[in-house]
Amino acid sequence: MLFIKIYILIIHSLIMTYEQLLDEAYKKVKQVDTSSSRFEIPKIQGHFQGKKTILTNFSQIVSQIRRNPEHFQKFLLRELAAAGQREGDRLVLNKKVSSKKINPKIEQYVKEFVLCKACGKPDTEIKKEGRLTFLHCLACGAKHSVRGKI
Repeated sequence: MLFIKIYILIIHSLIMTYEQLLDEAYKKVKQVDTSSSRFEIPKIQGHFQGKKTILTNFSQIVSQIRRNPEHFQKFLLRELAAAGQREGDRLVLNKKVSSKKINPKIEQYVKEFVLCKACGKPDTEIKKEGRLTFLHCLACGAKHSVRGKI
């Protein structure tokens, strides 16, 4: 009878330790947005000012896709073959570019650098490992290489 009580106490202490370790592990894991809302690729808003194009919702798009503004800006400028700079929350392109040309480039960026190729969720982050750059999915754990230089 004494052995059974000791055995139960040992098992109980192991279970408590396991549960504590599990709680610590959950605290260290990055949280994934599990809401059922569907991710929509944002559309650009802006206007022309002389020979320039002013993209007024640049910062909102960057925050929605959760990417580095410099990375996204560099991609857009290269793909649109335009010079430009950020001014506060806006991106100013030094030539006239219609939204019909900009929105497909945003979709291309999201497909290449935001959405997971395995599960299709936007819960990803870009990680550089040595000379290679990977898209790491926080939802399913998949890891895909992406072009490092834009």
